[in-house]
Amino acid sequence: MSAVDSVATVPAIPNPFPIRIYWEDTDAGGVVFYANYLKFFERARTEWLRAAGVGQQALRDETGAMFVVADVQLRYLAPAKLDDLITVSVQVAELGAASMVLVQEAWRGDTLLAQGRIRIGCVQADTLKPRRIPSQVLNAIAS
Repeated sequence: MSAVDSVATVPAIPNPFPIRIYWEDTDAGGVVFYANYLKFFERARTEWLRAAGVGQQALRDETGAMFVVADVQLRYLAPAKLDDLITVSVQVAELGAASMVLVQEAWRGDTLLAQGRIRIGCVQADTLKPRRIPSQVLNAIAS
């Protein structure tokens, strides 16, 4: 199944998130090191939640909830290079009681660079045991 086969009807918070490619992002070949897409996707998810009114540190402080990555599927389609301006999108594909699946894409203009399908689990920070996603998060991302 591709990363975009089962995107749900839950609307995305306004995005995409822009990222400039710096020397530190590239490998010896001058292209973005493949693992850095995970960092780019993480930044976009964090800013997506922030745009929805959910700060992750405040969420942890107020509810004890935090998010962890449980599963990642990535597909690389084209390289990004030094000084490129890419954008990373976030879309909810599945929303459950204690986890969600997000579809993310990295684009340079009209060129799709990478696609990801990331399962994020909600855990209690002090025990790291699964817990329900707090209602304020569900309300923020489903509105």
